[in-house]
Amino acid sequence: MALAMLLLFAFSLGSLSYSRPEAFEKRNSCDLLCTCNKIAEAISGASQVYFPLSSDYLSDISHAASSSTEASACSVEPGCAEDLSKILRILGSTRTPFAVKGSGHATNPGFSSTTGVQIAMSRFNETNVNFKSGTVEVGAGLSWDKVYAKLESTGLNVVGGRIPGVGVGGLTLGGGYSLLTSQYGLTVDNVAGFELVLPNGTITNVTSNDDDLWFGLRGGLNNFGIVTKFILKSYPQSDIWGGFYYYAENQLDAIKEALFNYQLKSDPKAAVGVSLTYSSGQFSVVVPFFYDAPSPSDVFDELLAIPTIGGNVSRHSFLDFIESLGPPFSFNGLRVFYDGAPVTQYSPAVFDVFVNQIKLWGPHLYALDKNTTVSTTLEPFDKGLFSHGSGSAYPPDRSHAIFPSVLTVEWSNASLDETMACALRNMSDAIRTAALADGQNVSHAAKYVNYALFSTPLKDMYGGDVERLRKIRAAIDTDDVMGLAGGFKF
Repeated sequence: MALAMLLLFAFSLGSLSYSRPEAFEKRNSCDLLCTCNKIAEAISGASQVYFPLSSDYLSDISHAASSSTEASACSVEPGCAEDLSKILRILGSTRTPFAVKGSGHATNPGFSSTTGVQIAMSRFNETNVNFKSGTVEVGAGLSWDKVYAKLESTGLNVVGGRIPGVGVGGLTLGGGYSLLTSQYGLTVDNVAGFELVLPNGTITNVTSNDDDLWFGLRGGLNNFGIVTKFILKSYPQSDIWGGFYYYAENQLDAIKEALFNYQLKSDPKAAVGVSLTYSSGQFSVVVPFFYDAPSPSDVFDELLAIPTIGGNVSRHSFLDFIESLGPPFSFNGLRVFYDGAPVTQYSPAVFDVFVNQIKLWGPHLYALDKNTTVSTTLEPFDKGLFSHGSGSAYPPDRSHAIFPSVLTVEWSNASLDETMACALRNMSDAIRTAALADGQNVSHAAKYVNYALFSTPLKDMYGGDVERLRKIRAAIDTDDVMGLAGGFKF
């Protein structure tokens, strides 16, 4: 149930296509082995190459979702930017497909995994506080809970991930929604600088003085090189109040009304969600609460007045609260896809559509695979969440708030991959249609990059900025080195 806190018969089949690099025609295992050996010879003792069957290799290629794990020819753990520079130069010159993995929570196949060379960023694992500048230097291979653990004794915090195990690199480069977003903006709005290895191997520091590259890195994923560290703004952190409650299905109408009224208030210290899940033949409702102070204001009073069937809320340190959500999450060997359903408000009509979609697709997909879970999380933020930052790849439009709304499907049977992807697309389309009918301005509302299913068109995430982002990438990646890695590509 901890996972459900922060996650999700008109059935038309579509084409299942992953965004994969088309980099090596007629390459064979010997070619890949030679590339692996070249890397092993070039790097320093700070780094290491691993081969299949070793425990380090298995850890390097492992992802939270089994559908995102691939057997690479080798894995490499760079231990410094200089070695990563050498690695990128070798991969570019040999035209070898590769992938970059932080914590391994990407759910799109081939986005952070490969049959070529797997780069695991795990050795970029330091968190250093600069009290003078009020910033925190965070390694790209860390998960957010490890960052919070390092910061707990400092009285400072950063705007990062909401559940244990989520990686710093992926979340930040995709935008980054946080428990602190209503107060301080997205994670990308709180980056003061990047250490970046450009596609040609040049090591550089990127700040707001760098214009186009600064714009592209903040939400543009892995298109512009490999980030080794982030410099993040910090904020004072006290104890917080939070937890979660479980509700019976017959309380949905009360929750719907209370959530609508919650959105009419403005208290940036507050964060709440409504998770709707169909699993093991059962529908369930969980509401997580968070308030950035030892006790809350009256913002949750209507929600808290609804009778519950379990759960609790109390005062915690920020780290204790994050850790209370469970161990670093994995999907226990299951296959997983996400998609997003952006809305500007969870009105009663739109709330009902979210509920109906889970109740429609849950039983339908469960009948095909008894390991199936279908879930969504409604994620309201303060209406001013995009006002905390300047122009960035994501979001492409900061003129009005968008609530990202994750949709999740988990299952075990690989033959159902296309069925599950099509179900997600149907759910997302149904919710957008309902939001439009509700009068919401979502015709061109951007899907949150880190939720978007692999088949999502670039314009649906980056709007009118796609051409600018293509020009930025073309200017700094003339040899299309980052095209050797999977993912959404400009």
